[in-house]
Amino acid sequence: MNVAVLRTPAGEAALSRATSLAGGDPLAAAAALRSAGVPPDLASAALTQATLRRQAVVKFGVDAEHLFFTRAGLEQATRSVVAERRAARLVAAGVRSLVDLGCGIGADALAAARAGIRVVGVELDETTAAVAAANGAGLFSVVQADATTFDVSGFDAVFCDPARRSTGGRRVFDPAAYSPPWDFVEGLAARVPRLAVKVAPGFDHARVPPGAETELVSVDRDVVEATLWCGELAAVPRRATVLRAGVAGELTGSGTEAAPVGPVGEFLYDPDGAVVRAGLVAEFATLVDGRLGDPTIAYVWSSAAVATGFARCFRVTDVLPFSLKRLRAELRARGVGTVEILKRGSALDPAQLRRDLRLSGPASTSLLLTRVAGAQVAVLATPITFEGGQASPGNPGDSGADA
Repeated sequence: MNVAVLRTPAGEAALSRATSLAGGDPLAAAAALRSAGVPPDLASAALTQATLRRQAVVKFGVDAEHLFFTRAGLEQATRSVVAERRAARLVAAGVRSLVDLGCGIGADALAAARAGIRVVGVELDETTAAVAAANGAGLFSVVQADATTFDVSGFDAVFCDPARRSTGGRRVFDPAAYSPPWDFVEGLAARVPRLAVKVAPGFDHARVPPGAETELVSVDRDVVEATLWCGELAAVPRRATVLRAGVAGELTGSGTEAAPVGPVGEFLYDPDGAVVRAGLVAEFATLVDGRLGDPTIAYVWSSAAVATGFARCFRVTDVLPFSLKRLRAELRARGVGTVEILKRGSALDPAQLRRDLRLSGPASTSLLLTRVAGAQVAVLATPITFEGGQASPGNPGDSGADA
């Protein structure tokens, strides 16, 4: 994609037309553009960009209307709400200049620049660097260069988001195959006083540089990324940041504590994925005076309903030893026709179980498949929402209180 062509008057006009056509039949859209006199190559580029902008709204909101994207760049780009929080933390740490190694399409660089930081983005891929430069016009500069050879001296901090896709677009899971590779990132952590690294949520904690803070971030219950805060930027060993409807909650701890184990209770909590991946289930259990029913399962049981944005809360109706026949009979006796199925520590396939239950009826419930003291159980429960700090029944699928 030649982003420079899309920024010409003819390109802008084609992109405007493509935007009005995107979302419909792509062949019909392409034909409409050609009928309007748009050259085939420009029509294709404009339609691709208009489609990517539609897809980018979930990450960038209204900014998606004027930013430029590549398919791979959009997939790895940081959501604006997450990038803005990261930029605010850098500003609070006294960072006034930042080099973004592997800046991609410039999502993080844009947030940092808007926060008042002087940013230089470094990107090896020519097309992606051109897209980043277009997105950062007037706000930050972009250098097409190899991040591993770029001189980072003279900057207050370094941000690095290693590319985790191959040139063919496939996901890369081996850190040694990242671009730049992980050994380079580890070297940065050893020689740069302030470094932040974006990694995938499933990044192996054993690979985290010594003394670094690992922050797991979720947006509306979807765990989207992790940040490693190294050197002077580290504050605690582990942090879970939970964003709901733009409101943030943070839970911190060592990530090594073990939660108490005990009997089931009247309420069951399903911790947010950021809490679980950060290893902060024990710290969460303390918040709700809870315990685990099984030492290997992250469901937390309690005798109290506590308003929290770090987990969904359920009022437990029954805890049954798992038996398909008994479960089907129990749900039919209750007139349950709609069931939300969640699981931790169960090998059952929820879609297949739903078919096997063959339910009908006006009632609904939540069904949590899990283990208690090593035994497979089926938990029937009602989700609880909190209004004004008071617990009230919700509908299966409700996400509970905001963080």
